[in-house]
Amino acid sequence: MNGTLVAEAGDVIWLRADVALAAAARREAGQLARGICLSAERAAQVELCVTEMATNLLKHARDGALAVRVVRSRDRVAVECLSLDNGPGIDDLEGALRDGTSAAGTLGIGLGAIERLADTFGVHSLPGRGTVVQARFWAGDGAPEAGAVDAGGLTRPISGEQVCGDTWAVRGLAEEGGEAVLVMMCDGLGHGPLAARAGDRARTAFRESRQTRPAALLQDIHDALRATRGAAVAVALVDAGRQRVELSGAGNITALVTADGSRTGLLSMPGIVGLQLPRPRTFEAAFPPGAALVMHSDGLSDRWKPADFPGLLTLTPSLIAAQILNQAAVRRDDAGIVVAAHRQP
Repeated sequence: MNGTLVAEAGDVIWLRADVALAAAARREAGQLARGICLSAERAAQVELCVTEMATNLLKHARDGALAVRVVRSRDRVAVECLSLDNGPGIDDLEGALRDGTSAAGTLGIGLGAIERLADTFGVHSLPGRGTVVQARFWAGDGAPEAGAVDAGGLTRPISGEQVCGDTWAVRGLAEEGGEAVLVMMCDGLGHGPLAARAGDRARTAFRESRQTRPAALLQDIHDALRATRGAAVAVALVDAGRQRVELSGAGNITALVTADGSRTGLLSMPGIVGLQLPRPRTFEAAFPPGAALVMHSDGLSDRWKPADFPGLLTLTPSLIAAQILNQAAVRRDDAGIVVAAHRQP
């Protein structure tokens, strides 16, 4: 492989809002925290924060879910807890973040204390539409520094399935000094284990390929998927130094660059990677500081607009991905999204 793996999709534990949510979230998050060797005190803090998230969902949200997972960034590992709801939103976010304010009136720790306890914290709320809260707890000494391009994503399986056919991965290019990354979004055909198998093979091929250009890397993934049912796949080269994005894809993957409220689409060609790959074509767009590349499967509607999410694109890629998935996902389908953001110097 040329370069280092920056991040990739892993197992996500999705927990729907019901009467057992707090206990289930505390159990799952605690197991993950101990699994990455967080101290007993730190694991207890993870459990406390995710319990507050769960209690707030049950007390105030119309509907929602918690996503709990282990995330890896280069050589670091963390437990991440995401709370996603579909309303009514937080009218006074600044007030909700003050220490001692508990939205649920039960634990009494509130969002402000979650912010203080977590190594990485973020919240985005759309009044009347929904809120996403993110808390990450890193093994080791605090959160790692983000590179010029920060990336993250989220997947959710179709209702009734335990595995997701959508997946994503990001790897850096060693010779670019951290200013360029390759990003892959994959949607395995269909649902369930066979779709997930195609996604797993695509992710492995992406990691192991020595190619550094999107079209050539897409060809390597196509060769690796020949024994599977196939997938829609797009690969992008995100170059912060040149302030350009190049993308080559086949199948129904939506890709766009958003900057200063604008939205520039990057096309994928018709085809099925692993079965019928047309001659790859590469499309380009500008990628200035502050821009974000968003790639997602057809499990999300492509009708969303950056203007629908005021303030979101300044936050972490995982939080961006979670809120767009929260608002734009087709409710009964596999959903997958990956975001690469060009951070302001």
